[in-house]
Amino acid sequence: MPQCVAPRMSRHQTGSRAPDIGALTFATELGWVSLAQHEEVLVGVVFGYSSRHRATRSLRQCLARGAATPRVDELQIDQQPPAIIGVVERLMAYAAGDVVDFRDVRIDEHHLTDFGRRVVKACRRIPHGRTHSYGELAAVCDSPGAARAVGQVMARNRYPLIVPCHRVLATGGLLGGFSAPQGLAMKRRLLELESQTRSAR
Repeated sequence: MPQCVAPRMSRHQTGSRAPDIGALTFATELGWVSLAQHEEVLVGVVFGYSSRHRATRSLRQCLARGAATPRVDELQIDQQPPAIIGVVERLMAYAAGDVVDFRDVRIDEHHLTDFGRRVVKACRRIPHGRTHSYGELAAVCDSPGAARAVGQVMARNRYPLIVPCHRVLATGGLLGGFSAPQGLAMKRRLLELESQTRSAR
């Protein structure tokens, strides 16, 4: 399951002088999306929800799972930094069926091990409309035989769509796991959306 892990906050960031986290929730053709950022770096994304309230609640629950719960302020789109506005626009375009590249989007990786960072980096290089198995991704990361460990990293992915864990499948092309709203039905929907876009190019 894609999961959020609360960002590590330094002592001076946990005071009351300014919001630690700026959040934004918006509707797309893949359901409601809620994202959180700190200094133009994403710290969490959830998507596929049936209402604004459910998306916002899910994001806040994700961000509250760390040792210290950060302050989260819901901001309007015009209060977001330009880089985050660009991410929002790309997420909406992706949900509408466009081919979108998220590889340059800055994400917080403090919670990842060195292996986890390699897996995330390799996952982000999987092209739109293509898939890898957990084993193939492990091999790309110079860790053949570590398919289960790759699956664990993907299960903790807190940036679904940005880090396209839906493009990583089990052996034999089986879908494997996915616990965004609607579960495997959503994973299948994303893969079909990308397949249709790719075949239309």
